[in-house]
Amino acid sequence: METTTALGALNALSHESRLAAFRQLVQAGPDGMSVGELREKLDLPPATLTAHLNVLRGAALVHDQREGRVIRVRANYLQMNALLAYLTENCCAGVETCTPAAACTPRPKGVRR
Repeated sequence: METTTALGALNALSHESRLAAFRQLVQAGPDGMSVGELREKLDLPPATLTAHLNVLRGAALVHDQREGRVIRVRANYLQMNALLAYLTENCCAGVETCTPAAACTPRPKGVRR
């Protein structure tokens, strides 16, 4: 990941509502959530949520898909993991015992580890 891309992602996550939205989508897993479900969880006005989602889309942290009348929003796990890898690539100055967090691999609903 390039530094400018990392800065864009960190900037997108630097707002309380955007961070909350992204965390909800990560928690929702690969199925994501409809915009309406996300709005209810966050208790945000529709226009405000739309603006926040546009910032997260611009940083490639979320993507959406129209399903009939519903827009489903999903976290972009590849981008999230790339950001985490960028932040931890020189963890502990290369010491062997340093173990950065593992990449997140979402599971389909109902599948447990």
